[in-house]
Amino acid sequence: MKFADEFRESSLARDLSRTLAREAEAIGRPVRIMEVCGGHTHAIFKFGLYDLLPPSVRMIHGPGCPVCVTPRAVVEMAVRLAEQPGIILCTFGDMMRVPGRTRSLAQARALGADVRMVYSALDALEIARRHPDRTVVWFAIGFETTVPGTASAVRRARAEHLHNFLLLCNQVTIAPALRAILEAPDVRVDAFIGPGHVSVIIGTEPYRFVAEQYRRPVVISGFEPLDILHSVFQILRQIRSGRPEVAVQYRRAVRPEGNRLALEVMEEVFEPRDQEWRGLGVIPASGLALRPPYADMDALRVFAGLLPPALPDPRGCRCGEVLRGVATPPDCPLFGTACTPSYPMGACMVSAEGACAAYYRYGRSTAAQPAAEVGEIARS
Repeated sequence: MKFADEFRESSLARDLSRTLAREAEAIGRPVRIMEVCGGHTHAIFKFGLYDLLPPSVRMIHGPGCPVCVTPRAVVEMAVRLAEQPGIILCTFGDMMRVPGRTRSLAQARALGADVRMVYSALDALEIARRHPDRTVVWFAIGFETTVPGTASAVRRARAEHLHNFLLLCNQVTIAPALRAILEAPDVRVDAFIGPGHVSVIIGTEPYRFVAEQYRRPVVISGFEPLDILHSVFQILRQIRSGRPEVAVQYRRAVRPEGNRLALEVMEEVFEPRDQEWRGLGVIPASGLALRPPYADMDALRVFAGLLPPALPDPRGCRCGEVLRGVATPPDCPLFGTACTPSYPMGACMVSAEGACAAYYRYGRSTAAQPAAEVGEIARS
């Protein structure tokens, strides 16, 4: 398999493992690396990369799962919107089972609401074209990876004079979240593995402040085992040299300047706004709102009365702490008992990119030892 097998060669992985051990020994202290993206979290578990890392290197899971960071109140509003007469609510499959306060979108659909799973904003736009007598709401979530597609759908809807296409927008940007993590008093991170997919769009510039102001390395990584191990090597080499910088390990996909066309479309349609993140609170300028020429397509304005006040996580759920890297899934009293992939209580268990889902799927016993040690480091 081209571009996959080459990055799964076991002998190279073992060589890299030995190199990592030498680098870690030279550093001589524990190193805490946050993998920002949930895709990296799952790759680390799927390929057993914990066993190839030096004991002093610990991976901390970050807030890079878009489903996981969507506030519970916004999920509840989506459910309420879906239950309005004449509404078709479209969303990604992962959002269907996330619990709101009353029920999930999947449960709302079972009770008669018109909720449709789609693969993109353009799919939702096509549904709006086919149903001019209905109001189609696109429940837009995600980081910069999905924002250009949503922006394109908004522009097309306006160009085609479609008045039945609205946006329930919960799209977020990654750089403000990294700043919030770096400034959180209870989170200790020595370096970041940067999200590969997001960085295809935004390039390297948005991460520059991490290296220059906070003196932490950022290495943007691919998703195969050798990608991640090589990224850890680059991070350890930077820490050892005392010269943090933003580096691109995922060069086959990420260009330093990003995707300029995508960035232009985003800039035309959206503007920054303060945004609530599950587990991180309100982060200044971390969300995206429609600019004034498109504001009439904002479902939050059209149906403002349906948005409930902030909703806390279910009792006992520690998703918020997992997303901030100060707890791991086995630390949660609900993990694997009241909360499972079949009956998720929190968003981190629902999403395919969620840390809890990764721990559950790939083995709790494997995760138990690093979980405890990460917890100790985070509290030290």
